Amino acid sequence: MSDGKLPRLADIPAFTEYIAQGWDSPARTPDLVPGAAEAAAAHRRRLAEALPGRTVVVTAGQAPVRSHDTTYDFRVNSDFFWLTGCAEEKAVAVVADGEATLYLPPPLRPGQTGFFSDPLYGELWVGPSPSLAEWSAALGVTVLPLGEFAGPPEGALLVGPGWPEPSPELGQVLAELRMIKDEWEVAQLREAVDRTVEGFAAVMAEVPAAVAGGGERWLQGTFDRYARTYGNGPGYATIVGSGPHAPTLHWVRCDGPVLEGELLLLDMGVEVRSHYTADVTRTFPVSGAFSAAQRQVYDLVERAHLAGLAEVAPGRPFTAFHHACMEVIARGLHDWGLLPVSVDEALSDTGQHHRRYLVCGVGHHMGLDVHDCYRSRPEAYHGAAMAPGMVLTVEPGLYFHAHDRTVPPELRGIGVRIEDDLLVTEDGAENLSSALPIDAAGLERWVKDRT
Repeated sequence: MSDGKLPRLADIPAFTEYIAQGWDSPARTPDLVPGAAEAAAAHRRRLAEALPGRTVVVTAGQAPVRSHDTTYDFRVNSDFFWLTGCAEEKAVAVVADGEATLYLPPPLRPGQTGFFSDPLYGELWVGPSPSLAEWSAALGVTVLPLGEFAGPPEGALLVGPGWPEPSPELGQVLAELRMIKDEWEVAQLREAVDRTVEGFAAVMAEVPAAVAGGGERWLQGTFDRYARTYGNGPGYATIVGSGPHAPTLHWVRCDGPVLEGELLLLDMGVEVRSHYTADVTRTFPVSGAFSAAQRQVYDLVERAHLAGLAEVAPGRPFTAFHHACMEVIARGLHDWGLLPVSVDEALSDTGQHHRRYLVCGVGHHMGLDVHDCYRSRPEAYHGAAMAPGMVLTVEPGLYFHAHDRTVPPELRGIGVRIEDDLLVTEDGAENLSSALPIDAAGLERWVKDRT
């Protein structure tokens, strides 16, 4: 050690012999969400029907580096999980005719050098890991060591992280298959929404502490802690916007104060252990009562929201709720004198003046991804009709930035969004997030009961 270097443990026979001894066998059974393997098998059968005779190779992905030798938490690629029910890092699946062969990194156990020397897979670093045989039994598929994966078969369609040229065709097919949720998926989304509603209640109970000094960070941390306790964590970056931050569509910095007398916009979703996520937004008066100007904006958004909800039903165009929301918003803004043109001109494809205050969309599919099915063809997404089994959001809003001089002073700095998660049924739609009130009076009571 005269050169100052520490000894390398893997090169010391006495150490490697000693550390291989004296270990019991801990429980290593894969911790699967009940029904995940069966649901994945059904999904593979649907894929085989959509692409008969084709072989698909899908990757799980790998956690990105955060800094130097640390990484962000791993989150499995959604298509991989949908087809396998497995959420293991670096895994590869070859799927053909509804059957899957899964390639996984083998666990590194006592007696192997990697047990203590590999910080990514060694059990001494990451904890007990299931054997490939245990994975095979749990998932009902053939599981082989990752090192035996020789590359995609000729002509295979590729999807997932790591491929230089993934298949647009396969990405589109999977996205469109995932539009219609089966019973197991709907159950996962119900759980995600229910947990999210509970998370909203936990956050509102902390509003006094946030006002006293914890600020937006305190509320963000409260929800993220709740989501981590009852699921994988938040399904997307939690948005907590108080006062002048509320009009910023993706206020994920969450680094400002929570201000008495202002509005508090919360856009939050729990991702449950099956990786399905909710996406719910409410806008609360911090003090428990809306001011006149706040109530004016909130009431218009609520009317737009109710108009949008009424359009969600099987057979209706997917864009129906968008147009219903936008018409209410445009007419309201015109009545307030905020449009430089008529309502008809604003709503025309060559106008859209009202979108200055609502530049985002007002709804999307939801599932394994918060913005699910995004690789679908336009005609299969916005150009399609709603169908039973679809789960989507309706989320109109109005966003009046504090520095927007087209807005009267009393409206500047007010941002309102209302977002619900809906399941399209055979005869209409079910609002999965209806436990959270949307009417202003009900919302005021809900806030006061919890703060």
